Amino acid sequence: MQNRMDNYVASWREAFQFGVSLVGGKAWNLSRLERYGFNVPCGLVLTTAGFQEFINYNQLGETLKLTSLQINSKNLSEADHLLYCLREQIINATIPPMVVEAIQGRLVTEGLADKRVAVRSSASAEDSRQASFAGIHDTFLNIRRLENIIEAIKGCYASLWTPRAVAYRRKQNIDDHELLPAVIIMEMVEARSAGVAFSCDPQSGRRDIYVINANFGLGESVVSGAVEPDTYFVAPPVYTLLPEIKAKNLGSKLGVTSTNENGGVYLAPYDHLRSEPALTDEEIKKLGVLITRIFDSLGNGEEPQDIEWAFDGSSFVLLQARPVTTLPDCTFEAIKNQPTAWSNANYRDAIPMVLSPLHRQIMKEFIDTIWISTFSNPGYPVPDGIQFSRIFNGRLYCNMSAVYWGQYDCNGALPRDLTFVWGGHQPEIEIDDRSPFEGEAGVQRQKTAMRTMALINEAAANASDILSGVAAAIKKIAPEGYKHFPNHAFIDSFEDLGQIVKAYSEKYTWLSGAGGLPLGILMQNLFGVLGPKTPMVINGLMAGGDASITSADHGYRLVELAEQARRDDYAVRYFNNRPFAPLLWEQQLPESSPFRQDFQKFLKEYGHRAIYELDIINPRWQEDASYLLDIIRTTMPTANLNNLRARQKEKGKQAWAEITALLPADKLEGIRKMIIDAQQGAGLREMAKSILVMALQPYRSMALELGDRFAGRNLIDQPSDIFFCTWPEIFSILGGEWNGMGLKSLVQDRIATHNANDKIIPPDIIQGDKATCSQPAIIPLGNYLQGVGAAAGKATGTARLINHPGEGNKLQPGEVMVAPSTDPGWTPLFLKACAVVMETGGYISHGAIIAREYGIPTVINVPGVMKAIQDGQVVTVDGDEGRVIF
Repeated sequence: MQNRMDNYVASWREAFQFGVSLVGGKAWNLSRLERYGFNVPCGLVLTTAGFQEFINYNQLGETLKLTSLQINSKNLSEADHLLYCLREQIINATIPPMVVEAIQGRLVTEGLADKRVAVRSSASAEDSRQASFAGIHDTFLNIRRLENIIEAIKGCYASLWTPRAVAYRRKQNIDDHELLPAVIIMEMVEARSAGVAFSCDPQSGRRDIYVINANFGLGESVVSGAVEPDTYFVAPPVYTLLPEIKAKNLGSKLGVTSTNENGGVYLAPYDHLRSEPALTDEEIKKLGVLITRIFDSLGNGEEPQDIEWAFDGSSFVLLQARPVTTLPDCTFEAIKNQPTAWSNANYRDAIPMVLSPLHRQIMKEFIDTIWISTFSNPGYPVPDGIQFSRIFNGRLYCNMSAVYWGQYDCNGALPRDLTFVWGGHQPEIEIDDRSPFEGEAGVQRQKTAMRTMALINEAAANASDILSGVAAAIKKIAPEGYKHFPNHAFIDSFEDLGQIVKAYSEKYTWLSGAGGLPLGILMQNLFGVLGPKTPMVINGLMAGGDASITSADHGYRLVELAEQARRDDYAVRYFNNRPFAPLLWEQQLPESSPFRQDFQKFLKEYGHRAIYELDIINPRWQEDASYLLDIIRTTMPTANLNNLRARQKEKGKQAWAEITALLPADKLEGIRKMIIDAQQGAGLREMAKSILVMALQPYRSMALELGDRFAGRNLIDQPSDIFFCTWPEIFSILGGEWNGMGLKSLVQDRIATHNANDKIIPPDIIQGDKATCSQPAIIPLGNYLQGVGAAAGKATGTARLINHPGEGNKLQPGEVMVAPSTDPGWTPLFLKACAVVMETGGYISHGAIIAREYGIPTVINVPGVMKAIQDGQVVTVDGDEGRVIF
């Protein structure tokens, strides 16, 4: 009996171990937040085992099965009475005594017996990647005493059988019997302010903006759409400690949700602080850091999160977090109706690995800035928030669809040409006009293409100064190392480094272009003569050039070192030692060894490089030279730089002979100059990357020192675990915002995820269904009401004014529902409407969220719309522009 009772109720810690099937999605996410050290209310979970016991005890199994069989998506509107009867049976049923006993015992254990609590549904498929069930099931606030908690639990059970809940399951193709309810019982938070937050912009699809809605009092006024809340737009921190507030829209905040003395809540008029923001700038930024940490913890830096929060005047408390299930694609307008192809083309060359949590956002930001600069610097308009890179299972992928279009419309490059340069197996976008430089649009492309060339030439002329300037700036970042840095000084150093790296990312594309352009010119000039053989011939022409190509120089120097080791008796003995100990080379090779001396010079020049060097988790050669020494050891018997040079020279001769046989003599000098330029360009391109790796080195140096300190404070198990933290987490601890409790568990889970992702064979292409938006029409002013677009698209229909969900029978299929506001109780009506208009509400209220999830054009926060529109009037709802057109 006791074992069975132990399965009925769980603490947050136990809920994590039980898993989603027993505690439901909402509770499991809360248990993860608690496990990772976030501030969540004290609470417990009545598991799905308790629900099954309830069903068996009251013999409701057959009733549930028969009701489920009788209702489908077509007859849902006629099933109200049937569902009402079922809900009444559930509410009038009895919670089994053994379950009540288990709840009562845990309420005492968790200190909740005399506290005001919230009772919330947590169904098994709720708050998952596939379905959010946002506001679908009932929540009961400000509940006190066991008997009222028991009634609220039955209310949660019954809410699975409301029309809105059944409609949602039918919409999502979720079987009724697969959705088992658990129930959360958690302490009410005395909130000064509360609301919801997204680690994305759910309306536009932007992933570079956080959206926060806030009001005074409890958050129910925000999530229900009962008031117009404050809306804050925040750019997440990447190179800085704190996020940046991009915009603040203060809502009217006409009411505030408060608690009744005898239980429950009510919406009260609120005039006192209507003109004041619900959060100060400092509080917004703190919440922004918290949003980032949740995105990194629950979303693994990949899945945007929908968060409900409360602020008690001193700290933020998290009430729920779940994945955003529906997010439109933010891309160029011209290709919105084409599927987006995410490809590892080119990326797999430099960053094929699963990136460490500490570095992934910096690497992604760097690459995205490169792409944005590629198009915006020449004056080509780039959509705000477009994502050129995404993380999938820990790896970076490129939005090749956007790259194809950007290169075509900015520079006139056809997709097939870009595929040739980049490689990959992704499908190319469809382009109607295969002559990019013709017509009015072609003239504009010529202009931006010419500006692109000018920027490349400017970078080529200034390359030496740019690269040396970055190298010099990096050397000034903690020149003595971080050993003696006080904790607070890391923040300034991090932000100083961020400015350097960000500025370099904006120049990198042009340095790369300056490195690659000469080769393109050479190829273009030779292709007409050599045809498909051109790349092969150019390979020969580029072999063994006089230009210094840093990555090639590594190899040359290693061959020389192997030759020298062969002549150095000390080195011979060292390399022949068994077992071979590469990490002990400095101890086992004397100072007088010529090999040791030259190897030290090698590391001084190239020691900042590494295997998979664009992730700072990987040790640099100057830290661990094992890889280099093993190469030297295995090539000692055969290393011969003269033979290598001779083979290169022979290849060059053969390639040049092919050219001289096909080209007239007066063309050869020009081709020779192009070859030299291409070789120098290759050197520039490689040096640009070398400087990038050098610029990333201080991040690793910081991480190594912080790893030692965090391990010394027992915040992590070992210093290397620091690479499975994120910078916002680290600085939250250094700044005293977080005590670090839960970091060990977070690191442990991240390492497991990292290892699992590492075993996945990554696909070359990721291509899924993307939301498509029609091109909005140009409408003259004067015949529309302006609101906020909450769900994309446009629809025309007869307006039906609905003041209350009980009037829903007035709404006919295909009509436009016009309402004062909508909370989850209105959800079944959404499926009937072709569009929705609301007089008030924030655009991330539940109504707006559901509208987006259903794909119904919606405009919210239209002042006076209930009076301005006549019942039966034909209107057009433009969710893209946020307009209701007469």
